[in-house]
Amino acid sequence: MTLNAATISPSAAAPIESEVSLTRLYVLRAMYLLLVIGGAIVFLPQLIGHEPAARGVIPSMLGGLWVLACFGLRYPLQMLPILLFELVWKTIWLIDYGLPQWRAGVHTTQFTEDFKAIALGVILIPIIPWGYVFRHYLNKPGARWH
Repeated sequence: MTLNAATISPSAAAPIESEVSLTRLYVLRAMYLLLVIGGAIVFLPQLIGHEPAARGVIPSMLGGLWVLACFGLRYPLQMLPILLFELVWKTIWLIDYGLPQWRAGVHTTQFTEDFKAIALGVILIPIIPWGYVFRHYLNKPGARWH
């Protein structure tokens, strides 16, 4: 069966980007740019200049996220799971590790730096287009299993 433009409804033919305002797309791109710049400053040097015997699991994973964030500059909605992953892991860390240590009085320099950097993840909450997330990740039927 072939489909032509006449058989596709206008809403189905409309690009996904029309569901999210242009301003929101630019704000999403700014978040990806922040990840790209931050990754280039913090993680790329660890990937390039490491000891030959280093395990490198975490820098490699963060390097992969960095590459995907680069794609997010061009495809902000398609790469939205990257921002969702950032929000989810940071929320888990804050609830399960950060807040208990903070309440217990752990205020080492490393903890304070980590806490501040990870707590910045809350800026993702108003930036993520939640209506789009609900429509495309929760309400939309999933892919068939067989």
